[in-house]
Amino acid sequence: MASSGGEFRRSLPALYAAIPVVIIYFAVLGIVLTAAGPTGLDLTDAQASGWIAVLYGWPTALAVVLTIRYRQPLLLTGNIFAIIFFVSLGHRLSFDELAGAAIVAGAILLVMSILGLTGRVADWIPAPIVQGLIAGAVMPFVVGVFTSLSTTTSGGDRIPIEVPLMIGAALLAYLVGQRYLPARIPAILPAFAAGLLVAVVTGQLGPLPTSFSLPSMNLVTPAFSWEAIATATPVLVALLTVPSTIPSVIFMRSQGFDPPERTINVVSGAGTILGSFLGPVAVSLALPPVLLTAGPGAGERSIRYRSIFLPGVVGLGIALFASTATELADLVPPVLLLTMAGLALVGALIAAVKEIASGPLTYGPIFAFAIALSDMTLFGLGPFFWSLVLGTAVSLFLERDGWRELRAARSGA
Repeated sequence: MASSGGEFRRSLPALYAAIPVVIIYFAVLGIVLTAAGPTGLDLTDAQASGWIAVLYGWPTALAVVLTIRYRQPLLLTGNIFAIIFFVSLGHRLSFDELAGAAIVAGAILLVMSILGLTGRVADWIPAPIVQGLIAGAVMPFVVGVFTSLSTTTSGGDRIPIEVPLMIGAALLAYLVGQRYLPARIPAILPAFAAGLLVAVVTGQLGPLPTSFSLPSMNLVTPAFSWEAIATATPVLVALLTVPSTIPSVIFMRSQGFDPPERTINVVSGAGTILGSFLGPVAVSLALPPVLLTAGPGAGERSIRYRSIFLPGVVGLGIALFASTATELADLVPPVLLLTMAGLALVGALIAAVKEIASGPLTYGPIFAFAIALSDMTLFGLGPFFWSLVLGTAVSLFLERDGWRELRAARSGA
């Protein structure tokens, strides 16, 4: 019994490290529900539940298998930045077209992985350019937190004071949590509790889910349109590698792990292909969770892999209850879920801005950031595509020394 108690105490740091990951899982659900809703892809309830199930369940199952096989914290997820990307394209491309673009991206990654070419993506699409795109993609969600504090709409209509009061309570609790809570307790936890409390007191909660059914897992018929492939596939390939798997592997090596890079990329590519027949998904390591689950805060290196199990249970649980999850749009005010998503993405925005500001590339990333924020469309191709293309072109034209410095640093790593 004493031995079991000692083993449990050894595992506590891994459990603590997993809690912020679980909170992020629920916060991201707000983004997914937004993407599936009328202002996004306008999916039916059945389509939405199936998509939630594949976004959470499929990568989680792969992560658990890899983690048990290699005894390393290999947390594969449905790439959060890809989900944000899908949201941004909801009014341009159909669900079937996004699935087709994701399948092509997975196939490209799979071929590159088999040929051992994955690492070269970092040479051709520098990380700072992708970080500029990420900052532009994330910024509207963070800005939305403060837009939700408004008491009137842009058209001059009044918003009930209960809404900004709820968002203000969540924001205040987040800031207080950042200031006073220990690092292992995510500030988004008291933020959600405070917002939910105000929602209860002011009567903003909807009805509780009244039924449970397994999610509808209907096959998607992918559409392989030129516009979708040209607009979405290059960005998805970049998001699957440069800001996610590549830096995650490098970080894990710095912590004394030996992650199987080629295997991870093969599983990522094949997982993206197979999963996207149920809805567009991009399977990859996710850097922010990896920093938590593989970092020193997760305890002794030999048992850090245990930090994957709580997110694994939660991810599979969300997938199993995906049909009920779609009813959260009626239970919890959508504006609160979006606020949680925005607050959860503050860390990613900070990391992206630091990457842009630290150099050695600055002009290219700033152009990528501005273009990603814009409504720029040329030849039917949207701002995320041009963010990568023009951001890279600007750096090649103005910052060749910085480009060489990045390539040299990558070669040294």
